[in-house]
Amino acid sequence: MKIGIIGLGLMGGSLGLALKHIKLVSKTCGFDHNLSHCEEALKLGLVDEIVKFSEIKKCDMIFLAIPVEAIISVLQNLKDIPKNTTIVDLGSTKEKIINSVPKEIRSNFIAAHPMTGTEKFGPSAAVEELYHDSIVVLCNMDESGDIHKNRAIQVFSHIGMKIVFMEAIEHDKHASFISHLPHALSYALANSVMGEEEPKSILLLAGGGFKDMSRIAKSSPLMWKDVFKQNRKNLLHSIELFEKELNKCKAIIKEEKWEELEKWMSNATTLHKIL
Repeated sequence: MKIGIIGLGLMGGSLGLALKHIKLVSKTCGFDHNLSHCEEALKLGLVDEIVKFSEIKKCDMIFLAIPVEAIISVLQNLKDIPKNTTIVDLGSTKEKIINSVPKEIRSNFIAAHPMTGTEKFGPSAAVEELYHDSIVVLCNMDESGDIHKNRAIQVFSHIGMKIVFMEAIEHDKHASFISHLPHALSYALANSVMGEEEPKSILLLAGGGFKDMSRIAKSSPLMWKDVFKQNRKNLLHSIELFEKELNKCKAIIKEEKWEELEKWMSNATTLHKIL
């Protein structure tokens, strides 16, 4: 198969590297609006060649590795693809994207969310093993054609991913807690510290805990702004539940109920029995 990748940053670039090792793929073509990304992707060997958007349409499979709002926009320009061309989006939200797919190409479309990534972005952030041993969620597959389902499952399996099937509504609800909320908290932590502390003090005193929690605040604001926008309702709900727990902690500390605080903390540690 000839694979087209639109978006040559972390996700698209890492996919290009992973696809080089599977026999299903004969060639990888890349497209990105950022010309420097195209040049860097070629230099790093993320794809075999850079092509125009019109050429991407001729590929057997097209992966959309771009911000979620851009995915919706690009889908409108793919209405004229051949019936046998498979389109796979790699966005972090699913319901709004699925609802925006033109009816002419709905059977061609596979809604996928690889549950992987790093805080880095751009072609230089690409990692060959990014997808290996990670989960990919495929949503609303009953609306996709058989040839496209089989292709997506084959490709994701061959690059070492574990496949989970889910409805888009459920996906977005779960993603708001396990992916989107942590990013919101990390950005909030970074902003609160930067607003109060001198940079020199941060560098001197920042330990592992702060670095771990603030790490994902380095993620692309452009990408995450779009994710928050598309999953607004679910994210607001998850933030409200978090605020409730944080206020509980605040009240316990204020009232100096230390045994109750320990129980509250102990309850939280049980999460790691699940993970």
